[in-house]
Amino acid sequence: MAKLKPEDLDKIEEKVKKAILLREGAGRARIIVHMGTCGIAAGARTVMQAFMDEMEKSNVSDVLLTISSCAGLCSREPMATIEREGEPPVKYVDLTPDKAKRIFDEHVIGGTIVTEYALAAGSERLL
Repeated sequence: MAKLKPEDLDKIEEKVKKAILLREGAGRARIIVHMGTCGIAAGARTVMQAFMDEMEKSNVSDVLLTISSCAGLCSREPMATIEREGEPPVKYVDLTPDKAKRIFDEHVIGGTIVTEYALAAGSERLL
């Protein structure tokens, strides 16, 4: 077995830091991909992979990527909700990997809602 080098330890440390950030919920934005059976059947896995690829390419560490169950609009799947700090959540519908990439660049990173893919902004229930 090969010996670990300091560079290898740095890479491991960075991965652990990202995992801790995800667990603790820190970040400027959260991407929630709806992965109920309807979403998966409609292609949510490819949408999730597109968001993961964009995060990896841009090397962001303060954006959280998570999943949830069905949002109740099965006919509009795949769906994702973007939550940015201090802003109402935005629900995006009928997604494709290309749409997810654009949403990541323009909304998650840039702060501009991609209105042509958005269904609604705001929460259904406020506590």
